[in-house]
Amino acid sequence: MFEIGARLHFDAAHCLRGYQGKCERLHGHRFEVEAVAAAAELDATGLALDFTILKRLLKAVIDELDHAFLNELPPFQQENASSEVIARYIYQRLAPELPAPARLQSVTVWESPGCWARYSEG
Repeated sequence: MFEIGARLHFDAAHCLRGYQGKCERLHGHRFEVEAVAAAAELDATGLALDFTILKRLLKAVIDELDHAFLNELPPFQQENASSEVIARYIYQRLAPELPAPARLQSVTVWESPGCWARYSEG
């Protein structure tokens, strides 16, 4: 199995409703996002998936989140925009966009250099 990844970032604000700590207050992050795709075979040019395609598709999803107050966006109005929830949201938006035979393995979101959350399915 071949895996490739791309990492981009976006800046956004959020607050964690019901958190019982300082993160319940409005604050911002430079979120780093890494998407990892996998393919069992390489194409005729020797690629599992062109990095340009993966980066373009990932950028299209995170551009919707960039410089936003996440709590106001529909996906996060009922559920906190935690790193875990953001990773799942990006995964679910990105997975159907990848061209076959590549498939999305995981999405990892860092809200600070040492703290991350990863989402994957099966």
